[in-house]
Amino acid sequence: MIGDCEILMQLDSVDRDILFHLRRDGRLTNVELARRVGLTPPPCLRRVKRLEDAGIISGYRARIDPAATGRGFEVVVAVEISINDLQTVEEFENAIASYDEVVEFHRLFGRPDYFVRVAVADREIFETFLTSKLMGLRAVARVDSHLIMKKIKTDD
Repeated sequence: MIGDCEILMQLDSVDRDILFHLRRDGRLTNVELARRVGLTPPPCLRRVKRLEDAGIISGYRARIDPAATGRGFEVVVAVEISINDLQTVEEFENAIASYDEVVEFHRLFGRPDYFVRVAVADREIFETFLTSKLMGLRAVARVDSHLIMKKIKTDD
């Protein structure tokens, strides 16, 4: 398998332009994408296929408005754990990843140990999630919640 740096070095300006347009609108037809990047459709399709095969394009999805689906109350939760044996860490990570309220989950270097982005309908549902699910996990030592005031930039 080619290393990540080698793949990045093989991308030319047309590949980057294709990625730019697909990131903004993954539903573009091949004909429209080709027009925007200055290619004819067959070579454009070959490039997209090559980007998919290399794992650079890993999938396509719809962006959903959280407020329209009753998940407009978003909180970033910093979590520190006190038990660090492999089994406990795996149990903790599996539990958090399984919760429907969790829309993003990252393990960090240093402190805190994790960032968890939670999206629910309102404060009461978040409080229930926090007290009945998150704080009930035996590994949890400290939780700091940060209500998202405004999204300024996001890739999702």
